[in-house]
Amino acid sequence: MRIVSWNCNMAFRNKAQFILLYRPDILIVPECEHPDKLIFKGETQTPTSIQWFGTNKNKGLGIFSYGSYKLTLLDIHNRDIKMVIPLAVEGGETDFTLFAVWANNPGDPDGTYVEQVWKAIHLYENNIIGKPTILAGDFNSNTIWDKKHRAGNHSNVVARLEDWGILSSYHSHYQQQQGKEEHSTLYMYRNEKKGYHVDYCFVSSDLAATIQSVEVGEYNYWKQFSDHVPLIVTFS
Repeated sequence: MRIVSWNCNMAFRNKAQFILLYRPDILIVPECEHPDKLIFKGETQTPTSIQWFGTNKNKGLGIFSYGSYKLTLLDIHNRDIKMVIPLAVEGGETDFTLFAVWANNPGDPDGTYVEQVWKAIHLYENNIIGKPTILAGDFNSNTIWDKKHRAGNHSNVVARLEDWGILSSYHSHYQQQQGKEEHSTLYMYRNEKKGYHVDYCFVSSDLAATIQSVEVGEYNYWKQFSDHVPLIVTFS
């Protein structure tokens, strides 16, 4: 199984063919247009299932599955936490819950970015602890910005997930510390000197044991498409 998260910086219909070269089974695409606008070019692979969330049809959160994998929105979904979406993933060797993330809710007075993830993991706690779980997407956060947030800052989110046996696939694979990442996933204004690690794939220990590789896209290639590069996690 391969999970790919990539903030496409809008107009996904014109870029899908490039990310699909990685052959994802599950693809998480923040800043994706509404499915009504998704007329793919040429022989671009058709998804098995599509889930989309947002209020702006040009810029929402798209989640796509391919091959035998199927996505179903869970009944527990709380629409007040707009861009942390609980989905059942079925069709592989192991069924699991995917929380697709684009931490972005400017209408929430209690916190717009990583605080959304903090709220979500507590709201969905009973659906996370001790169960096959993946949280992946654009968290818009890093430990270096902890002081900008309240209790629900990045470090506290990471610590709480670790308490539950859920670890960042990138940090585990590369033996990296939070806030001191070797690889950036966002290049502000597509400037190589303004790189930050803000995209994550957190994985429960049962699934983490099967991680085969973790890749981060190259800036020089992906800058033509987006200010983000993809995060690619492959499970054996």
